[in-house]
Amino acid sequence: METNSKEVKTFYTCPMHPEVRQDMPGMCPECGMQLVKIRNSTTAHFQWAGSPSPLVRAVAKFEIRNSAHGADKHEGHKAESFLKKFWVSLVLTIPIVAYSELPKLFFGWQAPAFSGSEYLQLIFGSIVFFYGGWVFLAGALRELLAKLPGMMTLIGLATTAAYLWSVYAVFVEQEPLFWELATLITVMLLGHWFEMRAVQGARGALRELAKLLPDEAEVIFEGKTRAVPISELKVGDIVLIKPGAKVPADGKVIEGESDLNESIVTGESKLVPKKFSEEVIAGSINGDGSLKVEVTKIGEDTFLAGVARLVVQAQASKSRLQLLSDKAALYLTIIAVVSGSITLVAWLLSGSEISFAVARLVAVLVIACPHALGLAVPLVASISTNMAASSGFLVKQRLALEAARNVDIVLFDKTGTLTRGEFSVVGDLDSEVLRLAAAVETQSEHPIARAIVQEAREKKVALPEVKNFKRIPGVGAEGLVQGKRVFVGHKGGEILLEVDDKEIGAISVADAVRPESKEAVAALHEQGLKVAMITGDSKEVASQVAKELGIDVYFARVLPQDKSSIVKKLQEGDIEGFENWKLEIGNSSRRLVVAMVGDGVNDAPALMQADIGIAVGAGTNVAIESSGIILVRNDPRDIPKIIRLSKLTFNKMLQNLFWATIYNIAALPLAAGVLYSRGILIEPAFAAVFMSASTVIVAINALLLRRAKL
Repeated sequence: METNSKEVKTFYTCPMHPEVRQDMPGMCPECGMQLVKIRNSTTAHFQWAGSPSPLVRAVAKFEIRNSAHGADKHEGHKAESFLKKFWVSLVLTIPIVAYSELPKLFFGWQAPAFSGSEYLQLIFGSIVFFYGGWVFLAGALRELLAKLPGMMTLIGLATTAAYLWSVYAVFVEQEPLFWELATLITVMLLGHWFEMRAVQGARGALRELAKLLPDEAEVIFEGKTRAVPISELKVGDIVLIKPGAKVPADGKVIEGESDLNESIVTGESKLVPKKFSEEVIAGSINGDGSLKVEVTKIGEDTFLAGVARLVVQAQASKSRLQLLSDKAALYLTIIAVVSGSITLVAWLLSGSEISFAVARLVAVLVIACPHALGLAVPLVASISTNMAASSGFLVKQRLALEAARNVDIVLFDKTGTLTRGEFSVVGDLDSEVLRLAAAVETQSEHPIARAIVQEAREKKVALPEVKNFKRIPGVGAEGLVQGKRVFVGHKGGEILLEVDDKEIGAISVADAVRPESKEAVAALHEQGLKVAMITGDSKEVASQVAKELGIDVYFARVLPQDKSSIVKKLQEGDIEGFENWKLEIGNSSRRLVVAMVGDGVNDAPALMQADIGIAVGAGTNVAIESSGIILVRNDPRDIPKIIRLSKLTFNKMLQNLFWATIYNIAALPLAAGVLYSRGILIEPAFAAVFMSASTVIVAINALLLRRAKL
């Protein structure tokens, strides 16, 4: 791997892992710490040797932009590096403790003295301080340069104060703090190793994406196939997908039929049939058939790269709780420094020995480290974002997922969401009516129009040319056919055909309700939510669907441009006949929270008006701007899952904040020696144990979220 540097104004880096650099805020993928902003520095750009797959480059770009991680496993501080430092520090800490006053105090035993043994603690303690503790010292310097003091600053101050006093104490024959210093660093190294292992496990989902693609693709050229690295694929290439093989790139089927496992998209492992002209997604696993696929997307344009981009963007964005915890962590750092200084001065003024006062300072700084608090919310957010992606829905905005727990009303667009959106012509139909209607509808992309055109093709009806085509949103379409004005529009459950303003026939169409829709509505009702439906169809059709599914209220014959006003009415509780909704929901004064579920295109204004916009049926289109959450599959049962994940995530964040703050509140006075007169005191070494334990507890508690069933 080769690197070059380019000047930039700002970038974000990790105090513990300086090789992690990216151009937006977020969490360190190695240790979970908040990245800090660095100004007027350089950003490394990396050129991969060996032509890795485009997805590997895309994931690397979006997960850890400009980061050495994922490139050279020997660069920077990894979990294994902390473990190595821990073992070295532990081996050196044993003789330091043996030659301290502890064995004599507790066991009446003292290590044998020898010439120069009085300097043994100094030598070994210095090695532990500079070797094992260097990562904390360097991290403290980076935090101070970034003007964002935090965990590293406190640890750096604590260990430096203990070391400087101990060196001085050796030469003036005072009591040093080498055993406390060595034990402190050793325990923190072990604690950070545990924590980093947990964080890496939580954030490993994106890296797994790179493993979904094959290394090579079989490209068909001039009737022959040849294996090429997928990094060399181009849009328009024809690739052969053999039975059991992985799809190397996004594309469309041009020959063959097969069933594909698209669990990377839907979160379910059931097979999806694929035939001519249908899309396939890179990373899908082919079934028993053989397919020829034309490549349509490569590299950063693929679905998987889009997923990686969305997940990282969601992880970089912050929820309100996370912003609150960030502020609390900053304030705690300031409180720790002030408290430590007051503690030091107070004990010195009380006549205590300098070594005792310095030990109290060190204990306060260590016990008050805000790392657990800083990790409490971001780690849960990271895990929930990955859980969402693996379950078939993508979180674009953290605030959207956070708001989902407070939803009062879920408003569904009917067509393609609660129903299949796959219309078909039913009953006997006059051939002339079909001929004229299909001629006009060839210019339309509406699902009903496609159904009429498909019926004409199946019956092999010759279609005349259409001129002056005009689509009338929410009503129908018209055009000139053989010199006559032909209008096709809907009324009730039928499509009317008018020629020169005279009705000459009707076409009956049907759109089947999804079997999973009733289950979704029932699940939302079980969660205590109201369910509404909006459609451009007639009142009769809307009433029938609403009754079948058990929907609370429906809005029929609503034009696309009017849907946002319906959302606003729901938010204000201004629905005729449903004035008591606010009372039923439990609050008559506040504005109701509405989640709008639509296709992300025709429903864009309504999705943006809603408190939570959810685009359903996006398929491989992950760039829908009007929604905060995207459902990759057309399954309304995912809506209750989103709300459940939102509630689980929020509760887990609260739990972590409790564990992180209660520890600081309870332990800080004890570390300062408030109850020393009663024999209760936390030594620096035990402060390190408590601090590390608090951080590990928060990390493990966050990981338990992955066991939750959505």
